[in-house]
Amino acid sequence: MTATTTLPATEQTDALGIHQPRLPKWAPAGIALGAAAVGVGIGTVAGLSSRIQWGLIAALLFVLASYAISATVEGKRQAKDRFATSMVWVAFLLAVIPLASLIWETVSRGIKVLDAYFLTHSMSGVVTIQPGGGVYHAILGTLEQVGIATLISAPIGLLTAIYLVEYGKGKLAKAVTFFVDVMTGIPSIVAGLFILSLWIMMLGFSYSGLAGAMALSILMMPVVVRSTEEMLKLVPNELREASYALGVPKWKTIMKVVLPTSIGGITTGVMLAIARIAGESAPLLLLVFGNPVINGNPFDGAQAGLPLFIYEQWANGNEASYDRAWAAALVLIAFVMILNLVARGIARWKAPQHR
Repeated sequence: MTATTTLPATEQTDALGIHQPRLPKWAPAGIALGAAAVGVGIGTVAGLSSRIQWGLIAALLFVLASYAISATVEGKRQAKDRFATSMVWVAFLLAVIPLASLIWETVSRGIKVLDAYFLTHSMSGVVTIQPGGGVYHAILGTLEQVGIATLISAPIGLLTAIYLVEYGKGKLAKAVTFFVDVMTGIPSIVAGLFILSLWIMMLGFSYSGLAGAMALSILMMPVVVRSTEEMLKLVPNELREASYALGVPKWKTIMKVVLPTSIGGITTGVMLAIARIAGESAPLLLLVFGNPVINGNPFDGAQAGLPLFIYEQWANGNEASYDRAWAAALVLIAFVMILNLVARGIARWKAPQHR
């Protein structure tokens, strides 16, 4: 006679009055803890030094154990549901853990030199192998370059999306959609090379923040078009038809009905596009060229930028430069986070009021 050990089951009654065995609510957590313990044990015995390997073993054991125990207690049908749920949780953790690790590493290393002095001074006259200096000139350059790129891309992208959704029906609309999709996958270095050859080499203009902003606008524009296009498609046609029935012309319907209804999603899409270009360093390396001093004029002379500053400090290869690079990375993450918070605030402020 053999004995099998399973988790205690509880009887539950469904809508038809049928009693079915169910695992207790704490079962998934208990299985996860057990899988983690076994994964650590296997990793230790096998001599695996990486905690990532321990985690992968534990995740595999969790999925398999959840299915096996559920199939024994609840039946194969419920086991398949728990298997799918377990896979979703494992995928969620695989996505969150690297992000949390990145944020923790950046904060723990960048906080060492991040202070008011670092945020209000430049690298003018600072020896790279010694502590000191700041990131003010890079923050100023990033704000100006991203701002100019937004002023170029947001109106063009918005009007293009309006054309595609509200007016475009023929071959021209299909061609525009195709090229927008192609532009979405353009590497940032290609955009930088295009502006370098056209703006600087052919037209004879100098390195400047404006040149970098034009390259960033090429990267930003397709993101704005695609996100705005999807938001406009979500506006119910009944709203347009009601406006047309009242005799409102099409352009006014778009301005007064369609855009206010979708302004939250459009704003979020623009902010995501800004976050997309805020961390680009290749176009800045080619066009902005870097500058250790403060240059508040984006139309004349080399400028700095946060991504370029991080690259330059990391390339110096000394401890003081590494600290400045991590602190600048933390500033860049904070900048993107602030943009997302602003986007949420604007979206909530401009969202239609439901009464």
